[in-house]
Order: sequence, then C-alpha cells, then structure tokens
Amino acid sequence: MELHGFWRSQASHRVRIALALKDLDYSAIPVTLYGPEPTNRTPQYRTLNPQGLVPTLVDGRVSISQSMAIIEYLDECYPDPPLMPATVAGRALARQFAQMVVCDIQPMNNLRVLQYLRRTLGVDEEAKDRWYRHWILEGFDAIELWLTSLRHAGPYALGERVTIADVCLVPQIEAARRFRISMDDFPQLAMVDESCAALPAFQVAAPQAQPEVE
Repeated sequence: MELHGFWRSQASHRVRIALALKDLDYSAIPVTLYGPEPTNRTPQYRTLNPQGLVPTLVDGRVSISQSMAIIEYLDECYPDPPLMPATVAGRALARQFAQMVVCDIQPMNNLRVLQYLRRTLGVDEEAKDRWYRHWILEGFDAIELWLTSLRHAGPYALGERVTIADVCLVPQIEAARRFRISMDDFPQLAMVDESCAALPAFQVAAPQAQPEVE
C-alpha cells in the first residue's frame, strides 16, 4: 500500500490518521505542491491522479483520490477498529461533522485557493490570512454549537470512540493553530483535540512527525 501525500496537507493528514488507527503498513510517497518543480503537476503523478491533488492511495490495483473516499474505503476493507458509529443516526452525524470540515471549511483555504488569491487577484498576505481565519472561525463556531447541543460526555466528538469526525476535525484544528487561532472560544473542539493528541495514532500522523517536514 502506498500513500502519495504532502506532509502539511490536511487531506493527507486525515488519511495518515486513519491508516495509523487501523495499524496498516504503507509506504509514504512525498508529493510536493509548490516550489520550482512541484511533483503534483508531473505527467507521472497526473497519470495516477488526474486532478494533481493529494492524497492518493494505491492499494494493489486500486488507486483512489479524495480523502473521504479513501477513509471510507479503508474502513470497509479494514474494519477494525471501525471509524463509523454503529447506528444509522451516529453514522450520519459522523459524516456531518466530517463534511463540515472537508466541504465547507478546508476547500476555502486549500493551497490552490490561496495561490489564486495571491497570484491572480493580487491579495496581500495580511488579507489572505484574514480570509483563511474567517472561514475557520465561521466553521468552528457552527461545529462548537453542534457539539454543545449533543451534550456528549466525550472525550471524542461523538462520545467514547474515535470516528471519522475526529479524523477530520483534528487536522483542521492543527491548521487553525498554525494561523494563530485561539481555541479558547471552542472548548468542545479543544477537548476533542486534546483527547486525540494523547493517542499514538494521532501523534505519528501529525505533520511535524513526517520525515519530509521543511
């Protein structure tokens, strides 16, 4: 099994967490997204993933892109431990929180959007950072209210077990801290992050633990 990804990419981070939680062996293939020769735009990588995005998982003859598709593939092929709750309602909630991150927050702030803001629209660094923080804060405010309304005892987003919700929330929180967003106003999210940070799977998957850290 191979994971083609970028060490700081939130989408790659999610998949690394899922792989670590399931204790799956894989080869990490670094993909660069910027610099003089970004490898995500090479013909070789575009053959593997025509979008030129990360991550891409190769499992035998199966090649999959898009982090949510990869995580659900892993959960179906390697079901122990499960990343989805046992009930229909629980699975819907887990997907809800995951999609609030991967569909509503992170796409507004991924690298190609930020590059377009800077290079094409001429947005300066200060305005770009305000853009980044705006979408995180808007999303976190909604997620915090949802978590508060559910009144789970924790320690994770949906109770006593790690789910795909935590797998998606933690990389987004890591990115928020990188942009100096305080978690003081989001105690439920901070609790989820602290609980996950104590688990070895989240530790080995963290961006700073990757060998290609710049």
